[in-house]
Amino acid sequence: MEKEENKMSKEIDLHIEKQHLDYVIKSIKEEILNYINKRNKITENLLDYRKKVIEEYKDDEDKMIEYFDHERFVQEETYKTIDKKLKEMAILQTSPYFGRVDFLDKEFDEEDKIYVGRFGFTREEDYEPVVVDWRAPIASLFYAGKLGETDYSAPSGKVPVDILNKRQYVIKHENLVGMFDSSIDIKDEILQMVLSKNAEEKLKDIIMTIQKEQDEIIRESKDKTVVVDGVAGSGKTTIALHRVAYLLYNYRKSLQDKVVIFGPNNVFMEYISMVLPSLGETGVKQTTFTDFACTLLGINRLMDLGTYMENIIGGDVEFINEVKYKTSLEYKEKMDSVIDEMNRDLFKIKDVKLAGQIVLKEKEIKNLFYEYYNYMPLFRRSKKIKRIIFSKIRDVRDELVREINLEYKKAIEKLSKEELELEGSFLELKRKIRIREIVKEVIITKKSLKWLNSRDCIDIYNDINGNKELTIDDLAPILYLKIKLDGFKYNEEVKHVVIDEAQDYSYLQFIVIKELLNPISMTVVGDGNQRLIPLEGKIPMSSMSQFISGLDVEYFKLEKSYRSTARIMRYANKYLGDNSIVPMVREGRPVAQEEYKSSEELKELILSNIEEIKERECESIGIICKDLFDARKVYNLLKDKIYIKLIDEEDSIYKGGLVIIPSYYAKGLEFDGIILVDKDMDSEQMNKIKYVMSTRALHELVVLKGK
Repeated sequence: MEKEENKMSKEIDLHIEKQHLDYVIKSIKEEILNYINKRNKITENLLDYRKKVIEEYKDDEDKMIEYFDHERFVQEETYKTIDKKLKEMAILQTSPYFGRVDFLDKEFDEEDKIYVGRFGFTREEDYEPVVVDWRAPIASLFYAGKLGETDYSAPSGKVPVDILNKRQYVIKHENLVGMFDSSIDIKDEILQMVLSKNAEEKLKDIIMTIQKEQDEIIRESKDKTVVVDGVAGSGKTTIALHRVAYLLYNYRKSLQDKVVIFGPNNVFMEYISMVLPSLGETGVKQTTFTDFACTLLGINRLMDLGTYMENIIGGDVEFINEVKYKTSLEYKEKMDSVIDEMNRDLFKIKDVKLAGQIVLKEKEIKNLFYEYYNYMPLFRRSKKIKRIIFSKIRDVRDELVREINLEYKKAIEKLSKEELELEGSFLELKRKIRIREIVKEVIITKKSLKWLNSRDCIDIYNDINGNKELTIDDLAPILYLKIKLDGFKYNEEVKHVVIDEAQDYSYLQFIVIKELLNPISMTVVGDGNQRLIPLEGKIPMSSMSQFISGLDVEYFKLEKSYRSTARIMRYANKYLGDNSIVPMVREGRPVAQEEYKSSEELKELILSNIEEIKERECESIGIICKDLFDARKVYNLLKDKIYIKLIDEEDSIYKGGLVIIPSYYAKGLEFDGIILVDKDMDSEQMNKIKYVMSTRALHELVVLKGK
């Protein structure tokens, strides 16, 4: 009897929810038509008004240009707003929301409920939202860890509530496919379902599975710098991108167009390029540190990432030692000592003379350099002092010319009319010759001030670096020199910076980003276990507050992995000898491990495994090799047998499907299935690389071991 009642109750509940969904979708469709009509009306009004203006100002070209400039601006702004709303509603129409929260507002002792979706939706005639945007403060209730008493941050302060129930929905193509009452337990069906999806689809659906600890980081204060050290698959990139979307939604006026995201490489940037637009955010600058620095410095020749990583993976001892040195705090101290030395000794200060007359004494120039303008960077200071000296030279020149002209005037006045006719021309010529000599002296004096000329910071660095080929490790030191010597600043306002794969950043990279962009806050995410660049001591991101001032830093550690199956994560953990990483939710298929003894055997194993993985509906498959040399060998084995893309450079575009990729380009990416080619790779460095390689897999991992 009780079972029957429960069944009936669930059916009634489902019926009510379907009715509500129909109402919401109907409302969205009506609103879409409403916005289309609005847009059409605006066009009609513009055309009517344009006719009147053309008639009225047909003889006044300036008025006509002014009108069309203004009209274009109004039209673009209005259309931009309407198009944004239409895009949001088109997305909501097929799946308006993914969650519901029933709660008691303890302040008013009233029960209420909200539906949470990718975007917010309010009917034009209503005040209450039909769907609440996931970024809204009240939506944090949906991501709270459990039912019961809690609160959320509203503009008026903390609002106490009692969460009575939470419900999650699976809505596809306007149909309610399923619903689950849940306290957002990590093992709930929705999370299982999303995690079992293919990589590209999973990226877009992640909003509905954000976990409590992730949501808390996403919603941290806009003035807080969050540093997240999270294991592979813990949602670091998800947190970073959703934090950007959250901050822009809540603080759009102050942050719009003032956010910069640094990714590890262009393959990764292309991979995530559609995530922010799918969250309703455009206009966020996304770049790599390399591209950013090279553009600012005008550098177009740099060791590419592939060659750089090949040197490290290949075990080039001299290169590795140099990388360790240049990424250390010690190297920053070396740059400081170079700057200090230049401040003391670069400019050999001496008296400035013009025509035997002292324009500015050595002591006075030193006073300008080391006291009056000491607060300025050295090269800005030298330019400022040079302008002062030039001004003093001009004053002395003008005084000398005045004296010559006065002497000439007095000499003329003494002459009689007859003497003036005889000697006047000679005196005039003499005056001009003397003035020319003064001008010549000015030119000589100015040329003698070469000692005040600033040097190019790249040339200075090349001297320090022994004119070696520049690598990514040299960009931050050069920028540091430009900041400290030239007072170099970024010419756009930036208020928030995101750094992904931050475990690979050096001390100087963090310092340069802070000094150059001067953001109020940052979101820094990385995984110490995935640092492939050699380093002495701790990774810099873990101690940012110790070497960067002016940021309110808070550190977070994430040890739960949601990407890969439990079996894949347990296998990957062996490479680190670390069992603290907690694989969540799906047990998955066993990791397949096979051996090969020849290239032919390797080819056959890869082809057969590709077929098996594809049969299990895996859409994106990555064959990951140690380096580019191995990747090209495997590509040549397979290219005549199967269509496959080789990602062999940083600017390659990854759009899913079947690819061969070196380990260092795979960082941050996800594949439904991975075939890891493990060719004689046994060392601490290689184990880290294999950890990175294997944790790219969502569902399937095959390890092919050979010699």
